[in-house]
Amino acid sequence: MSAPQIPNLNSLRKRGAPGRLRSRGGGVGPDASSASKDRVVQNTDNDASVSRLSAVQLGYIEDRFAQPLTPAGLETRRFPIINRGTYVRTTAIDCLVSQFVESYTEQHAKKQIISLGAGTDTRVFRLFSSTTPRSDLVYHEIDFPANTATKIKAIHSSPALQGALRNASSPGVPNDIEISDTGDALHSPRYHIHPLDLRLLSKSTPDPIPTLQDIDPALPTLLISECCLIYLPPDQADSVVHHFTTTIFPPTTPLGLIIYEPIRPDDPFGRIMVSNLATRGIHLQTLNKYASLETQRRRLQEQGFQGGQAAADIDFIWERWVSEEEKERVAGLEMLDEMEEWKLLAGHYCVAWGWRGEVFDCWGDVQEQE
Repeated sequence: MSAPQIPNLNSLRKRGAPGRLRSRGGGVGPDASSASKDRVVQNTDNDASVSRLSAVQLGYIEDRFAQPLTPAGLETRRFPIINRGTYVRTTAIDCLVSQFVESYTEQHAKKQIISLGAGTDTRVFRLFSSTTPRSDLVYHEIDFPANTATKIKAIHSSPALQGALRNASSPGVPNDIEISDTGDALHSPRYHIHPLDLRLLSKSTPDPIPTLQDIDPALPTLLISECCLIYLPPDQADSVVHHFTTTIFPPTTPLGLIIYEPIRPDDPFGRIMVSNLATRGIHLQTLNKYASLETQRRRLQEQGFQGGQAAADIDFIWERWVSEEEKERVAGLEMLDEMEEWKLLAGHYCVAWGWRGEVFDCWGDVQEQE
């Protein structure tokens, strides 16, 4: 994702400024116009790309696509605590994505990923440029038209991004890339960018629900929401997920969902987190409903992920998922002397994952937090 920052780590330092939170899902402050609310959310993607690039330049993660997707002139070295958060978040989601991509059954050799509120996320390019051919994978991204247009412009001007897409083409299959006249939609055999406000997929909208081009309802599919659904009102967020789990994909289709979001808003630190974000006009609308690891698991169960539901906070993932050798490497990159604060911050963000279907049996062995 991932590679963007853990949202708001910098701002939530006790002496810090108001926060940055990545995503593009829906409304923000109650007093702003609808359009200005959306712009606040859309613009946080710049913070995400800057934090990703900071972590790359310092050696936390490898991502040669971070630079071309970061707006020129915004490069900033983030605090060590943010860089480590970016590393853990990226590592955790990459782990789950890789297990899905590399899983194989004779019936389901081909797969697809749908990223909600993808913004400048680089994962699709990293997957398609890996040494392991990814001709068995189709990747979809959904975001506001303003964000998709920006990403398509970056692709158009970057040989590295274009090269990754060419590498995604199967032998003998033309890698035709079609871009809409408005410049905000892209479609190719393996990669699709959909300019769409996710709220239009909610059954609460009075408008007809649009069809997403080239999504195959029979393919094993992984949905990814990195701080995206949290911007929608709870009923809309649930309705969007339900649209995928029920309307688009029948119960017979193997399906997984990864969610990355803040949690625990009711303790002293959580209240500071919410207050700091509110000063920027950012309101996390599902946070109170899905405030804990337990409620995140229940959410997945209620959405039909009966194969399994699991969750862990970022602190747990750092301690249990990252090897001692890798921890030592990361610790040597720059001084992090605020360990108590790191644990506090990292304990307020989680990764939750749910699944159905044998393609996702590999996730059953991933360690979760009790």
